[in-house]
Amino acid sequence: MASSSTTSSLYLHSLPKASSGLNQLSSGLRFELRTGSAPPHRLLASPAVVFLKQSPRLSRTIRASSEGGSSRRSSSRGYKESQAVAPNAKIQQIASNILPVGSFVVVTFVLWKVVEKFMSPKSAPRTSSAGGESKSSGQGVKWSIGAGTNLLQGFAAKVDRENKQRLNEFAKELRSFRSVDMSGCNFGDEGIFFLAESLGYNQTVEEVSFSANGITAAGVKAFDGVLQSNIMLKVLNLSGNPIGDEGAKTLCATLMENSTIEILQLNSTDLGDEGAKDIAELLKRNSTLRVVELNNNMIDYSGFTSLAGALSENNTIRNLHLNGNYGGALGANALSKGLEGNKSLRELHLHGNSIGDEGIRALMAGLSSHKGKLALLDLGNNSISAKGAFYVAEYIKRSKSLVWLNLYMNDIGDEGAEKFADALKQNRSIATIDIGGNNIHAEGVNAIAQALKDNAVITTLEVGYNPIGPDGAKALSEILKFHGNVKTLKLGWCQIAAKGAEYVADMLRYNNTISVLDLRANGLRDEGASCLARSLKVVNEALTSVDLGFNEIRDDGAFAIAQALKANEDVTVTSINLGNNFITKFGQSALTDARDHVLEMTEKEVEIFF
Repeated sequence: MASSSTTSSLYLHSLPKASSGLNQLSSGLRFELRTGSAPPHRLLASPAVVFLKQSPRLSRTIRASSEGGSSRRSSSRGYKESQAVAPNAKIQQIASNILPVGSFVVVTFVLWKVVEKFMSPKSAPRTSSAGGESKSSGQGVKWSIGAGTNLLQGFAAKVDRENKQRLNEFAKELRSFRSVDMSGCNFGDEGIFFLAESLGYNQTVEEVSFSANGITAAGVKAFDGVLQSNIMLKVLNLSGNPIGDEGAKTLCATLMENSTIEILQLNSTDLGDEGAKDIAELLKRNSTLRVVELNNNMIDYSGFTSLAGALSENNTIRNLHLNGNYGGALGANALSKGLEGNKSLRELHLHGNSIGDEGIRALMAGLSSHKGKLALLDLGNNSISAKGAFYVAEYIKRSKSLVWLNLYMNDIGDEGAEKFADALKQNRSIATIDIGGNNIHAEGVNAIAQALKDNAVITTLEVGYNPIGPDGAKALSEILKFHGNVKTLKLGWCQIAAKGAEYVADMLRYNNTISVLDLRANGLRDEGASCLARSLKVVNEALTSVDLGFNEIRDDGAFAIAQALKANEDVTVTSINLGNNFITKFGQSALTDARDHVLEMTEKEVEIFF
């Protein structure tokens, strides 16, 4: 049975003229309420008249009046009949239905007008005085075409208060801690002016980082007078701020009188040759600086020449970082002349300067005449071929202080690797070697392996990104099985495949020095993972970290590794990376169970990354 509904209707009119009938009343605004199963109720209201009827007669009366065919007398009769029939109770019932709707309409209308009044921008009133400025009547609102920027002044004031509160907290940290990192806070020039005051006469902070805060050359002026009076600050990091050459000039003028800062970091600060020239002048006069970092700037040959001149006069600088600049062969040649007269430099970072073979030849000549004890040399990504490798090898033969050598991402090939290997046989100081990404094959890595046979100094060997294949893995494994002192072996992206993993696994059964093994992205798959798992069952007191990421290992390989961990009661491995493989939740569950088993049985934690 279909349910019926109650309909209440409200019509609002202006006062009708004497000659108008019900037709004029029927053109008003109508509101209806459907509340139940009662018969329909209609309420017609004007300033002078209210119609109410609950009978078919009222419907006929309204229909007749809307057609305009009845006379004024019949309208009056219909009105009287409707008034006579409708009881007061019905009026109260309908009014109770209509009043909530009417209240809602009125409240909504009032609220809309209030919002419209406060949010709509108003045109500024004209002033009668000549030259007078117009004042906007839209007080309380800041308007902008930017998204989210039409903020009330109260909200903007709140944000401003929050920023000031943050700056006050930073200033408090500067007064409370020895090392404060404020990198990436984006407080800009105004913020650095506020915070710089906390550095003046500060007796606490020794290291502060303002990197990546949008500080420009104007903000660097905040340090004027502050750094001269500070007697505690030793490390100042302004990296990632676009201070440019102008900011470098201002900063160097300030640091001329500073006697405490030892490390100055200006990486990625838009420095060019002029900025390098100002820093060179600072190095000539400042005897406190030990480390200067100028990585990833725009320093060219001219800037390298200025810095080289400073090196020949400065005998306190220890580390010079010039990675990612534009020195080229000419810059390296200029730098070599400065190195000849320097006695203090310990680290030289020249990664990514497109030095080339000729530049390397000049640089190695300068280093050979260097009177100091250079311990670290970074020559990665400098377009060095086998010819350039020869010059590096000749320097290695004579060096007795070099500990760390990086030739990463050059192109020395097998020929260069053989020359390098011959030099290593005579060198007894280098402990860390990075020859990754040099197009070395099995033949070249075999020469390197032979150099490791009687070398107990080299502890870290990076051979990654070279296509040495299974044969190269075999050559290395056969030597490292019983010889050498390599503790960190990196063979990622070397195309050794499952066969190469078999050679490495066999080596791990006997080797007692390798602690960190990187075999990422070698296409080992489940077969290679199973080979390595068998070696993990054997007690190895050295191996602690194994990286097998990007090797297309599936659940079978994961199960094998999990079983190996459970079987080895004296497992020493603390970290296994199996990320970016094809292991499902079943393999992950098995590895998790193995980890929990090791923890329960040996109280040792093994971190396994999926």
